Amino acid sequence: MRHGKKVNHLGRTDSHRKAMLANMAISLIKHKRITTTLAKAKSLRMYVEPIITKSKNDTTHSRRTVFSYLQDKEVITILFREVAEKVANRPGGYTRIIKLNNRLGDNAEMALIELVDFNEVYGKGVEVKEEKKTTRRGKSKAAAAPKAAKAKAETTEEVAPAEEAPATEEPKGE
Repeated sequence: MRHGKKVNHLGRTDSHRKAMLANMAISLIKHKRITTTLAKAKSLRMYVEPIITKSKNDTTHSRRTVFSYLQDKEVITILFREVAEKVANRPGGYTRIIKLNNRLGDNAEMALIELVDFNEVYGKGVEVKEEKKTTRRGKSKAAAAPKAAKAKAETTEEVAPAEEAPATEEPKGE
């Protein structure tokens, strides 16, 4: 039984698994998102989130601790400068796992793992695009144009008589 054993061995030896997770963490920090199997993505989340938390405190000790996991000076620099700056106010949950379609070759469950603060899709730019969205749905511009012209004509007719009506009523009241 597996009581209290939460490490997914992923069918690998301990040294192979640690090397694979370190390489995946390096790729994730460099590229901000990677595509992998769902099981590896979940294991990578457990591996990389404490490292990102450690990077929020920029001291020599924390740099050396993180370097013992990742073994890549360029990635350590990116992690402590760019990533730690963006996640400074976030209390945790630095990664997002999005399930994808199954892989064609072996039907493995695939997933996209990404750093939450580096995603442009869910950022502020999308909110501006949503405001510009029109209300037309499923109709072509040619079909909607005559109806829009007719509606515009009706509104101008309604405005004109309404303005004239109070003008004619005022002289009758005096």
